[in-house]
Amino acid sequence: MAQKTTAERFNARVIGITIAAALGGFLFGFDTSVINGAVAALAGAFSLGAGLQGFAVSSALIGCAVGAWFAGSLANKLGRIPVMLIAAVLFFVSAIGSGLAFGVIDLIIWRVVGGLGVGAASVIAPAYIAEVSPAKIRGRLGSLQQLAIVLGIFTALLSNALLANIAGSAANVLWLGIDAWRWMFMVEAIPALIYGLMALRLPESPRFLVARGKIDKASQVLYDFSGEPDVNLKIEEIRKTLNAEQGESLKDLRGDKFGLKPIVWVGILLSVFQQFVGINVIFYYSTTLWLSVGFDESQALQTSVITSITNIVVTIIAILLVDKVGRRPMLLIGSVGMAITLGMMAVAFSFGTLQDGAVTLPDPWSMIALVCANGFVVFFGATWGPLVWVLLGEMFPNSIRAGALAVAAAAQWIANFFISTTFPVFAEIGLTFAYGFYAFFAIVSFFFVYFQVPETKGRELESMTDAVDLPRRRRKESA
Repeated sequence: MAQKTTAERFNARVIGITIAAALGGFLFGFDTSVINGAVAALAGAFSLGAGLQGFAVSSALIGCAVGAWFAGSLANKLGRIPVMLIAAVLFFVSAIGSGLAFGVIDLIIWRVVGGLGVGAASVIAPAYIAEVSPAKIRGRLGSLQQLAIVLGIFTALLSNALLANIAGSAANVLWLGIDAWRWMFMVEAIPALIYGLMALRLPESPRFLVARGKIDKASQVLYDFSGEPDVNLKIEEIRKTLNAEQGESLKDLRGDKFGLKPIVWVGILLSVFQQFVGINVIFYYSTTLWLSVGFDESQALQTSVITSITNIVVTIIAILLVDKVGRRPMLLIGSVGMAITLGMMAVAFSFGTLQDGAVTLPDPWSMIALVCANGFVVFFGATWGPLVWVLLGEMFPNSIRAGALAVAAAAQWIANFFISTTFPVFAEIGLTFAYGFYAFFAIVSFFFVYFQVPETKGRELESMTDAVDLPRRRRKESA
């Protein structure tokens, strides 16, 4: 009985620090989605065309890619916690600057600053969570990062809807003579401040501490938070897998597969496929999408909120299943579901007509598009959304984890930037083309997972290797 109580105490502690670390994911979701409710109003305020509108929406993603690229090396030099604090400051500054922007160039600059914080948080949170989590619950704890992201998306969409409803429209003046869309950005300063304060109370990653020779501190973190039964054995395992003498750098990622280690390419392609199925089109442009099926602005904003609630629910389902079912089966199911729902959306929009410069859908295709869009969110949110972050946090060897995760996350943000920037142009070509494009990559993602993605369920971080260790390969070797 006492042993069970001790295990529960350790689990409670590691869950607590995981939630605090995942607040970076909350700001990640909030920052990237807050533009959703403001895009039409700021496009009108700054007289933006389709191309510049798309760039204003996706400009933060440039900062995301840069922030992700440098976060790994910074985390290895300074530690995981200092990078979280830097990210919190960037979020705070961006929120105020974006809300007070006097022109589109000014807004883009502040959005890029916020993107630097998002990029850093996207690297450091999954790495930190994986490094403090016991293997048997690491998948569930790693999935909390995605849950935090979708909660951030939900909060951004909800606050957008509330502020727009209070003002009567996102373009109307709200408080202190400031337009509602500007308040949408400035609200983010509150969670940014909370994130910074909570990060100050987090323990440093034990694997970073071992790499810096701080064995006593690492032992204390492993005992107090991770609940390791044999701390000395775990430290020795960590030490064997770390390149502590030379220090980790991006040079360690080099290999014989087009210049990189095979497992690094798997991480990069997981990131790219996660974005090329078009999920962020739903979250960045969903208000515009719902207008096309006949909703007014208020209904469109409310529907976006409902979609984000759906995303939260299915992410919780993923958390419950990931350590039981495994990563690969869930990704494969997600790929099939996304391909079907995106394909049906492409078909639905082939029946669209132009009215006053906007696409509208007749019955029953408007309802089919609505159902399939939410079905797509269900399949993505239950599989590819959380599981890619889980895999990126745990699939790399200790000696290259932060650097490999940084490169994979940077690739994700570059892919996100491409998809988000091109959507207005794709939409002008035709929404059937746009959703057909995303459906094609959902199909390709199935074959990529089947042939290239390893299963990491139940494996210790110290057992991860540079090679792509597929289950069928392990079975052949054991035979």
